[in-house]
Amino acid sequence: MLLARCRPLALAVNRMWRRSLQLRVVTITLVASGLLVGGFAYMVASQSTNILLDRAREDVQRRLEHGRDYAAEQMSVHPQHFDPQVRFTIEQTVSTLAGGDPDQIGGVVVVMTASSYPLLQTATSPLTVDVTGMITPELAEQVGSGAQAQQIRTGDLGEGRLKYLVYGSPVPTRFGQVELYYLVPLTTQDQAANQIRATVLITGLALLMLLGLLAALVTRLVVTPVRVAARTAQRLSAGLLDQRMVVDGEDDLAMLAASFNQMASNLQRQITRLEEMSRLQRRFTSDVSHELRTPLTTVRMAADLMFAERDGFDPAVARSAELLQAELDRFESLLTDLLEISRFDAGFAVLDAEPTDLVPVVRRVVDRLDGLADRLGVRIDLRLPDTPVIAEVDPRRVERVLRNLLGNAVEHGERRPVVVTLGMDDSAIAVTVRDHGVGLRAGEEKLVFNRFWRADPSRARQTGGTGLGLSISVEDARLHGGWLEAWGAPGEGAQFRLTLPARAGDRLHSSPLRLVPDDRAPNERAGDDRVPSERAGDDRVPAARSGSDVAPAEDVAPAGATS
Repeated sequence: MLLARCRPLALAVNRMWRRSLQLRVVTITLVASGLLVGGFAYMVASQSTNILLDRAREDVQRRLEHGRDYAAEQMSVHPQHFDPQVRFTIEQTVSTLAGGDPDQIGGVVVVMTASSYPLLQTATSPLTVDVTGMITPELAEQVGSGAQAQQIRTGDLGEGRLKYLVYGSPVPTRFGQVELYYLVPLTTQDQAANQIRATVLITGLALLMLLGLLAALVTRLVVTPVRVAARTAQRLSAGLLDQRMVVDGEDDLAMLAASFNQMASNLQRQITRLEEMSRLQRRFTSDVSHELRTPLTTVRMAADLMFAERDGFDPAVARSAELLQAELDRFESLLTDLLEISRFDAGFAVLDAEPTDLVPVVRRVVDRLDGLADRLGVRIDLRLPDTPVIAEVDPRRVERVLRNLLGNAVEHGERRPVVVTLGMDDSAIAVTVRDHGVGLRAGEEKLVFNRFWRADPSRARQTGGTGLGLSISVEDARLHGGWLEAWGAPGEGAQFRLTLPARAGDRLHSSPLRLVPDDRAPNERAGDDRVPSERAGDDRVPAARSGSDVAPAEDVAPAGATS
């Protein structure tokens, strides 16, 4: 539950991190500065604490040596440990050492122990205090062996729980071992160390805030022009070619803005020039196509007359009349295609959509190409549903697309069967045309929709058309809001898929039929039901796609396959 609630926040933070250069720079600066300031603060606090502790040790060491010499002098008058005055001398010595020094720090505890007369005395009270646990066995063992030793212990000796520096030293006497201990509270040193740490922490935080503010300001100075350049570039890409950046100053950013404006001006000139050339080219194509109509009609009338009377001509003249008739047919087809392309380029193409049953449309296209298929020895197999397939389409344009696809498949089918499949679902209809000819090489599935492109120019000049059929088919599919896609592999043939929305104006999301044929490997068909733009990462729905990077849509099992 907690992970589910945190996931949107994590996604939002990740999106901000990826999109904001200023956020990344400020964050990285703060992290790096925090590590540096934290390391410096730790070093300063540690060094300060060590200096204070060393000074306290030096002070206690000096007092301990003085106290040891004084205690040794006082205890030297007693030759035996059972001397009745030993106890009194120890008490007087402890009292003097604990309170006799005017420079003594308040709260210091002085302890002397003897094997026969253990005694504990404080500097602030004549009463005995319990130092059990403050003088550990390890410390007592070291001092008992004749060496000075020290420890830092925490305990309560009447002034609350404090940290004490415990120093011990043996005192030479004539009757045995006597040990002298100083227990000095480190309250002053701890307070000073805490103040130093607090000061360093506050200074470090203030420094981090200052560095973050400076990083944000400096980054803003750099990022703001970049953001302006990005917005200006977006407007330029949207067609607003008069957009420019404001040049302010003479620094590097101003040079960037000036260079950007110069680039935008050059692009505007080039785009305007290319648009003018394209407009002239389209107008030239349209004008030439229209102007050629009149002489073509006259030549066609004469050619039809000659073709009708060819039986009475000399065989060579009769053959010339037949060739003239065939070439005029090709010329007229080329003019028709050019006129159609010019309409698409000019934006004059209009979709006359109406509810149409596509089953008879497909059959009609197959019937018209039966003659060509018989001459080339190609069998056309139909796989059509038993029920009507109704969609809001322009039947003339759909028939033209299917005629182009099926005609290419028959011509390039290498005398092998061509399979035409029709399928539909709730939102789309699709038609696939599969041949088993030479196929397409890698990358050619993207080129087949280019104008005047031929996979095999030498062969295409004998059996191919104008090279505009698939280009017109793409425009027809785009006019419907659909897709026209190609797949092919060398020696395995090719398959073209036309997908159209069942209702005019709807947006396609998947295709009822697979683009990659079922006899291909499953890994080549995975994921083919996705919208092309979902794989490309944009919002456009292209009418033509490459078949090399696609995979399957939902299967529709066509019923009632016929031949």
